[in-house]
Amino acid sequence: MIDDMIDVRRVAVEETYPLRAKVLRNGGPPDAARVPGDDDPEVATYAALDADGSLIGCVGLFPEECPDLAEHPGRGWRIRGMATADGWRGKGVGAEVLQAALDHVAAEGGGLVWCNARTPAVPFYGRAGFHGIGEPWDDPEIGPHVRMWRAV
Repeated sequence: MIDDMIDVRRVAVEETYPLRAKVLRNGGPPDAARVPGDDDPEVATYAALDADGSLIGCVGLFPEECPDLAEHPGRGWRIRGMATADGWRGKGVGAEVLQAALDHVAAEGGGLVWCNARTPAVPFYGRAGFHGIGEPWDDPEIGPHVRMWRAV
């Protein structure tokens, strides 16, 4: 099982910038992975580390209401900066860091978790109980997306 091969824990967001830049910003410099709000003390960043301690997966969880579901009861949490290293995709690393984020929301009293998912990631989020909302759109810098959400 993958959870026997990796360690998932909360980390400082800066630790995830190299992986986020490589996967999400076409190999740009680590600072290219910085997003507004990263320095908010309520942001929770989780990482998966392999047996050698290399960071192989990550996710950021931001306190932010979903613009399409502002009336939803409970606090809003946005997933950003989710990435899995080459060679580890399809092995459950993403599911493990996503579960850590969902567990964090549950521990904070639950709420609505949402993200702007790249269209190739839609099946991944669907397996985790997320549902699409609204129309897909194309981000000129990083490609096609669809908003997805689920309650925790």
